[in-house]
Amino acid sequence: MRIAILAVGDELLLGDVVNANAAWLGRRLSDAGLQVVASAVVADDVAAIAAATRQLLSEADAVVVSGGLGPTSDDVTRDALAELAGVALVLDPVLERSVRQWFAGRGVSLTAGALRMAELPAGATALANAAGTAPGVRLEVGGGLVVAVPGVPVELRDMVERLVLPDLLARSGAPHAIVTRTVHVALLGESAVADRLTPLTEDIADAGVRLAYLAGLGAVQVRLTAQAPDRPGADAILGPLVQRVRDLVGDAVCGVDGETLDRAVHRLLATGQATVAVAESLTGGLLGSALTDMPGSSKTFRGGVTAYATELKAWLLGVDPDLIEQVGAVHRSVAGQMAAGVRARLSATYGVATTGVAGPEPQDGRPAGTVHVAVAGPAGVVVASPTLTGGRDRIRRLTVVHALDLLRRVLSRLATPGAEQVA
Repeated sequence: MRIAILAVGDELLLGDVVNANAAWLGRRLSDAGLQVVASAVVADDVAAIAAATRQLLSEADAVVVSGGLGPTSDDVTRDALAELAGVALVLDPVLERSVRQWFAGRGVSLTAGALRMAELPAGATALANAAGTAPGVRLEVGGGLVVAVPGVPVELRDMVERLVLPDLLARSGAPHAIVTRTVHVALLGESAVADRLTPLTEDIADAGVRLAYLAGLGAVQVRLTAQAPDRPGADAILGPLVQRVRDLVGDAVCGVDGETLDRAVHRLLATGQATVAVAESLTGGLLGSALTDMPGSSKTFRGGVTAYATELKAWLLGVDPDLIEQVGAVHRSVAGQMAAGVRARLSATYGVATTGVAGPEPQDGRPAGTVHVAVAGPAGVVVASPTLTGGRDRIRRLTVVHALDLLRRVLSRLATPGAEQVA
């Protein structure tokens, strides 16, 4: 069954709110075996919503509309669906009682606008909202189906799971399972990853598997999607292909599916019953934040020192003042001593340090993008010195990726290309 998604809201068009509902709907419908063929965003405007829905119905069997069902004057999705179907809006007595009871039960005064939520296009069916007030709408139009759900994420997801998805699956017949596996690659460009996977192209085509790349900051996701009668069947197709990707890409692969780079680091630390502490300069706490985002990170993360001022590198981390005097704060040897110092002072198995120039201005005669990351551990100290490009925020966040990947490689006893053992 072909499904289209229409998100309603000026705030989505203007970028004030990220369109997370469409992303969730696309993923959830696809996971259930439904084919999502189009997605669009439209303003809070009756004519625009009606026109967009009409266009999507020409491309799909059903359209799922999110947003515009509340009690305020800009909630006009019901009006648009009535215009689309060429019918009037009518006050539904059952919905009216429900709305009145909801307000009365909470001791809240009923506004005139609230009763708008009890209106339906003639011939439409209401969808009960178990997580809020605004009911959804199901409407047959010209042989197609339109389902409107609230834009509040918790209400949308509850209504889709309970009412919308079962209905769509029943209409589509026995659904197939569509499964996507994701291989995470660190610090290897999208074109380089694609080049390494060239031998896989024929195998993927023969298996009817879709291959896609999603490039991020210092990372690439390789996404393999297969369709089969059921989940085990799709897993059987994808399992060998995931392993083939790992074999072809090599040790730049940092994880599969839910194991992103930071999670891989935590797993390796936990497996080795090891801990980590961080010493940060240009990243200003971003590395520590990345290492504490995951629940349970208290078992592996000892703490951190943000030594942004040059003198603090000596005072708090034990970096040799004479070394700083000779080479400045942005130097591979300084990074190595920072990592060793924080490891000793915080009694961690490993210390990780970052120092560099985030820009936009040079520092100590070194241009923006000059970066050193170091890992100190039982086997010594290793330092990598990537030259990064871009604005200040990009350089700082990319430094975090380099630091995490260097730690991953040290923990996994992998080669550290471009890095140097300094102690």
